[in-house]
Amino acid sequence: MLARHHDPIAAIATAPGRGAVGIVRVSGHGLAPFVQALLGRALRPREAHYLPFPDAQGQPIDRGLALFFPAPHSYTGEDVLELQAHGGPVVLQLLLARCLEAAQGTAGAAGTAASVLPHLRLAAPGEFTERAFLNGKIDLAQAEAIADLIDASTAAAARSAGRSLSGAFSEEIHGLRDALVHLRMLVEATLDFPEEEIDFLRKADARGQLSKLQHMLATVMQRAQQGALLREGIKAVIAGQPNAGKSSLLNALAGAELAIVTPIAGTTRDKVQQTIQIEGVPLHVIDTAGLRDSSDEVEKIGIARAWEEIAAADAVLFLHDLTRQSQPDYVAADAAIAHTLAERLPPGVPVIDVWNKTDAAPGVQPGSAPGHEAVRLSARTGEGLDTLRRLLLEAAGWQPAAEGLYIARARHTEALRAVDAHLMEAAAQLESSGPALDLLAEELRLAQNALGAITGEFGADDLLGVIFSSFCIGK
Repeated sequence: MLARHHDPIAAIATAPGRGAVGIVRVSGHGLAPFVQALLGRALRPREAHYLPFPDAQGQPIDRGLALFFPAPHSYTGEDVLELQAHGGPVVLQLLLARCLEAAQGTAGAAGTAASVLPHLRLAAPGEFTERAFLNGKIDLAQAEAIADLIDASTAAAARSAGRSLSGAFSEEIHGLRDALVHLRMLVEATLDFPEEEIDFLRKADARGQLSKLQHMLATVMQRAQQGALLREGIKAVIAGQPNAGKSSLLNALAGAELAIVTPIAGTTRDKVQQTIQIEGVPLHVIDTAGLRDSSDEVEKIGIARAWEEIAAADAVLFLHDLTRQSQPDYVAADAAIAHTLAERLPPGVPVIDVWNKTDAAPGVQPGSAPGHEAVRLSARTGEGLDTLRRLLLEAAGWQPAAEGLYIARARHTEALRAVDAHLMEAAAQLESSGPALDLLAEELRLAQNALGAITGEFGADDLLGVIFSSFCIGK
């Protein structure tokens, strides 16, 4: 641990603003004298006490509940004091300041006086949860699940984050680790008997064990990718020519009048974004300026931003106006946009052809570009919207009714892909006519390290700093 991890810390643990209840939290080792100095009495462990919270002169700042959790039976694994007061920002700031002041008070006989709680300081973002991780109360994946639970934008994401917090994801990772450790022990043992290594591995069914491990990994990767979708969502950009109905489609998907809709070409000049949910998956829908050649400087900026958003999209909704399919200029402009999309989009980004205004052109039967999904709809009446939602989920790789799903981050999926790559190299060594056991052992070791980075068994301090810095103050 770093030196700062030994300092006692204090912070307001509730969100900024006014509320019925606010909490000030203190965590550190040996808080009992501090509690006595702050409140004028000792507290029974894990029992709520209703009492005044006095200032330095003994006048009550507020009255509320005080709870004391002695180590190790606390959130952080250290002694923890929580003061639950009325949730006014001024009240909580006064309580926090009083905690810092009381820590500098003195205790002891004359000539031996010392600070009650030296080095008490304000907590950094996520530092309480970081203490919980460092003291073995939770692993790194569970710590991240706490932040994901707080930030969950859908009910499905919240449930999945709860499963990760309870240890479901970590259990899967530990199962992979145990199987990997067993295989590593087998391979390491053969290094001491090189003349018998091939027969030894064959009798121990090393290939079978590795194959089973890869199958387990594939299952975990699939669930993690689904969990990552729940956390990150899908970024879908609506693109097309002016007046194709892009803003109307955004309003229809969101169920609200978010974007201005007029018959005037170039009405939308900057992106308009809204997050909705489809089957619990967040969908970040972005309406962009109509794609065309323009001499208007403001509109040109909007079009440039539109292409930037398209290049970063998880899926593109290429909107076509069915009522203008008989106009050669319009069809040619659509073809030019399609060509530019093919050039600018990264490989694998799906493009869905959305043929809009079926209510105004019911008999028109357009054709879609090869490899593109297509849907006919009316943004005005809502016809075809359900089909579009289904296609978006399919394009993102979402599998409905995924039971036992846990939340996951991009960091987790990247680590699992690294494990998969190392296991594939290990399998190639095993399948060779003369496997190099030292290389095989190294690939398995690297695979275990990648697994350990998910739960924090292997990881650098700078990684921890990045993760916990994204937390809110007081958590």
